[in-house]
Amino acid sequence: MSEAYVLHVNGEEYAVADAWLGESLLYVLRERLGFPGAKAGCEQGECGSCSVLVDGVLVCACLVLAASAVDAEIVTVEGLQPAERGAMSDVQRAFVETGAVQCGFCTPGLIMAVHALLDQDPEPSDLVVREAISGNLCRCTGYGRILEAVEVAARRRSGGPDGAGAGGARGPGR
Repeated sequence: MSEAYVLHVNGEEYAVADAWLGESLLYVLRERLGFPGAKAGCEQGECGSCSVLVDGVLVCACLVLAASAVDAEIVTVEGLQPAERGAMSDVQRAFVETGAVQCGFCTPGLIMAVHALLDQDPEPSDLVVREAISGNLCRCTGYGRILEAVEVAARRRSGGPDGAGAGGARGPGR
């Protein structure tokens, strides 16, 4: 039996018609609504590549039924960008500047995790950062540059010195 419902994604309403109520939020975002940022990795909630915010809470979209998110505000990586066309969020910019992106498959999920973290804790300790991104698997970067990107974004949010590209406190390439 098919249903129709409306989802609130990135500040806009989207009608989802002819939907099976068992479809995951990941499937609906990617295949029905055209938001390809959340990636289909493991589809078991283990890799974090499908991470989105639902009412401000970081979730694996592969584990959430889309129909259960009808009254929620959903934010995808595409919704993090400022209003200027082609602009990047502070976290996206820090990832690019520090070389924290390689193949890019895990990047959207990591960026969502870092945004969620910095929104809750603008000056997280190294241990808190590691815990916050522990649900996101990356096979390319070795995490050193990802940790550096978080440090740069946090420093910028707190009004500290820019320091991007200089290696930060962790040193180059770590």
